Amino acid sequence: MADVSQKSSKAALLAGLALFLAFETVAFYGLRYLTSGLGEANQYQPENTIVSNWLKTMVFFVAHLGLVIAAMLVLSNRLPRRYRGQVMGWFYLAVLMSFVLIIPLFG
Repeated sequence: MADVSQKSSKAALLAGLALFLAFETVAFYGLRYLTSGLGEANQYQPENTIVSNWLKTMVFFVAHLGLVIAAMLVLSNRLPRRYRGQVMGWFYLAVLMSFVLIIPLFG
């Protein structure tokens, strides 16, 4: 018999969205705390250089990407088969969020 993949229900998608938002919120504030000593707080001062802000950006981006990949690997192994189809969608959205979260990091 063919393996027919079931679609996730609306409740499962809403639960996935809620967990995604919780993960991104915790990841952002945690990484913001960890990178708080890097970079310049005042972006418009005369002696501001791009190097320290670039370091903060790259540390944030690489750490966020590491968290997202680790979460994807854990979830893809732990979730039942019918929910695994959601994992890649949330993964791609989290990678896009890595770029978006750089803006409030310096805000």
